[in-house]
Amino acid sequence: MKTALIIYWSKTGNTEKVANAIKQGLEEASIQVTIKKPEEAEALDYFDYDLVCVGCPSYSWHPPEPVTNFLKKKFAEYRQNGKIKPSAPKVPGKNAIVFVTYSGPHTGIDEATPVGKDIRQYFEHIGFNVIDEWYVLSEFHGSLEHSTLGRLGDVRGKPTAEQLQVVKDDSRRIGKLL
Repeated sequence: MKTALIIYWSKTGNTEKVANAIKQGLEEASIQVTIKKPEEAEALDYFDYDLVCVGCPSYSWHPPEPVTNFLKKKFAEYRQNGKIKPSAPKVPGKNAIVFVTYSGPHTGIDEATPVGKDIRQYFEHIGFNVIDEWYVLSEFHGSLEHSTLGRLGDVRGKPTAEQLQVVKDDSRRIGKLL
């Protein structure tokens, strides 16, 4: 049976909803899924899984500090263990998906893409095939102004059930391809 690891950090619940939609889709594709928060995943080895999904919100076009710290620690561990190699050769059968929730009250998705690219590099350096980066528009909790007056308009209530269904369907499709 193929296996997947989902690691996510969520302050307001948006990223957690996306992580759970990914889990549901992968399970529907008969993938055995482990879902953890960064502080629960420190002892886990990405190389034990066929697919690793890491997600977080965009905080001022950066991953939140708990995610950055987790990824740097894991990267240092893999460097010490010799898994970071020159030219980052691909490791067969090892895949990753990066997912980022964002509100973009100022510049929209441009606030989220640097986060996805940052996380992607951790996986590319250890030789994982990064299947995709997913960006999910979400509500900016705690600020009516940031949820209604940004470039993206009114983002209250996002991610919607429809958005989460797309994530679930995409995850199921990818799970069947593993």
